[in-house]
Amino acid sequence: MRVAFLMAPEGVEQVELTEPWKAVGDAGGERHLVSTEAGRIQGFDHLDKADTFPVDRTVGEASVDDYDGLVLPGGVANPDFLRTDKGAVAFVDSFFEAGKPVAAICHAPWTLVEADRVRGRTLTSWPSLQTDIRNAGGTWVDEQVVVCTAAPSPLITSRNPGDLPAFCEALVTQLGG
Repeated sequence: MRVAFLMAPEGVEQVELTEPWKAVGDAGGERHLVSTEAGRIQGFDHLDKADTFPVDRTVGEASVDDYDGLVLPGGVANPDFLRTDKGAVAFVDSFFEAGKPVAAICHAPWTLVEADRVRGRTLTSWPSLQTDIRNAGGTWVDEQVVVCTAAPSPLITSRNPGDLPAFCEALVTQLGG
């Protein structure tokens, strides 16, 4: 399995990148860090700078055809930036068009709202997004992990870093690992 991890140049909650990254790797998957800019992305531990990570491809270089699934880590700033970038939103949308699994944790569903991909879906997120999700036509639930198969593209969502074990397990399962 080949999985794209989409992030803005900074603002990603580091553990929401590193734990799913490890889970996909442990399952034998190939992982690519995709961002809106080349170079390195800056991880955060809440509001404090953490590690940096090398970008493998930009959204302009990446294609849905190269991947079996997409992971959207959270952090407040990360998805807020991504939802304002047309290329990033189009990249996310292409996975839904192709019917491939998409996994989003914490604040990451903001990008799904922007791509108009929560309508008719049941999902979870950081609690402050529930109004945005409902206003976009989705059903928000307060659960550790939700796997919604109401459309061809499975959607895996979780609320926060405490849900990472369940999120990673559901992600790997949906990817066939």
